Amino acid sequence: MFENVDPKTMLKVKKVGYPLFWLALLPILPLSALAGRESGTQDYWAWFIYFTIFGIIPILDYIIGKDSANPDEALEVPSLSEEKTYRWFTLLMVPIWFGVLFWGGYIFIANDYSWFGMLGWMLSIGTVGGIIAINLGHELIHKDPKIENWAGGLLLASVTYAGFKVEHVRGHHVMVSTPEDASSSRYNQGLYAFLLHAFPHNFVNAWRLEADYLKRKGKKVISKDNELIWWYGISFALGGVFYALWGWMGVLFFFGQSFFAALALEIINYIEHYGLHRRVLENGKYERVTPAHSWNSNYLLTNIALFQLQRHSDHHAYAKRRYQVLRHYEESPQLPGGYASMYVLALFPPLWKKVMNPRVEAYYQGEMDQLFRTGKRVNNIAATAE
Repeated sequence: MFENVDPKTMLKVKKVGYPLFWLALLPILPLSALAGRESGTQDYWAWFIYFTIFGIIPILDYIIGKDSANPDEALEVPSLSEEKTYRWFTLLMVPIWFGVLFWGGYIFIANDYSWFGMLGWMLSIGTVGGIIAINLGHELIHKDPKIENWAGGLLLASVTYAGFKVEHVRGHHVMVSTPEDASSSRYNQGLYAFLLHAFPHNFVNAWRLEADYLKRKGKKVISKDNELIWWYGISFALGGVFYALWGWMGVLFFFGQSFFAALALEIINYIEHYGLHRRVLENGKYERVTPAHSWNSNYLLTNIALFQLQRHSDHHAYAKRRYQVLRHYEESPQLPGGYASMYVLALFPPLWKKVMNPRVEAYYQGEMDQLFRTGKRVNNIAATAE
């Protein structure tokens, strides 16, 4: 539908598309919370948001189509990067998310859900948290202004995943698409094996990276200088507020939605780098990160919903670029669908491998041996990135 639209028009479409998507999605929240009360079907409606995101949006993605337009690097990118409309919208989403979070806690208690409804509501709100709190938190923690960087940390604290602020920037972006990175899924690795490794590794690695950083600065690890202590402290303080408002059921909701938000993130991590690798050079170091080390997707609707996270190739090559100027690269490996579609596919490892393994193999013709590297194999020669 948008394949032949000129780049200037696409920039205008996306500028209004970011807020319009959320104006369309957010009203679904009260609909799913209020529907079914009189008929006793509220347990089923609790799942409606989740099935909207991963059922309806993938269909709309294919109907609306792709956008491969890039802003002009010399004429448009400098002004677009400084345009405050884009920046303030991301910051506006912070109080909006906290409103959704606390309202979600109220509904969790007020709707008299069975265990099935409780699970569906935590999964639904947690998925929204994955899109807003973690996805936007990801955008903001890469930015230098303190108001943005701290807002990103606050969003991550709201889903008890503050370690991402440290591990993602200092760990994942350094070792992406190597065996040392737990957030880069391996060729032929199933989703559930990936998750069992990624969750504990990334939590521990965040603390290790922060400890190493503080030691280099001559500061104590257990001190006010450890930002993870602050962010996780905020998380548990929020848990305390939920307890004060709604008792242990409030605590269950807060940490339940946190888990599902983090789960959504790690599933997306699985998708973003599946099977891709950085070559080991003659000097024993990994090649530099390029747009070839992340899967790219140009499906317009999910790119608008995720603030162009799907242009992940450009993000990893130039981590501080703002979402509105992220570019499409023809040479990057391309996903066959948007993230919402690929999320559903990843839940079924045999189907995922049937679709994605041939794409990985085609992309790496002639060097398939490197797809089966392990961390131990290159540990001594590639401990640092070039």
